[in-house]
Amino acid sequence: MTIFKKVTVALLLIVLSYSAFALNLEQAMDSLSQAKAQGVVGEQADGYLGVVKNEGNATEIAQLINQARKAQYQKVSAESNVPLSEVEKKAGSKAQDKTPAGQYIKRQGQWLKK
Repeated sequence: MTIFKKVTVALLLIVLSYSAFALNLEQAMDSLSQAKAQGVVGEQADGYLGVVKNEGNATEIAQLINQARKAQYQKVSAESNVPLSEVEKKAGSKAQDKTPAGQYIKRQGQWLKK
């Protein structure tokens, strides 16, 4: 096997192994409650999740769920003729209100344990 083939095979294995560890949206949603309870993600006033502590899959969970939330907010905005920023703000307020005691919310740029 030539060096080029060895490098190609090695790169292919790395790419395949990375995708095996990547989360999909369903897995991120299944992990959300635990991530919130562990204090690694929290609710922000803008309607999106934020990373409180960059541990485990916190960033990936937040990114995947935030993408899905944004798509939903855009749909609501278009259907109701309400600006996206207002939909996001309303959703953020509701999410923070519903956050159980002991979990994190972000207010005025600071993470606070509710």
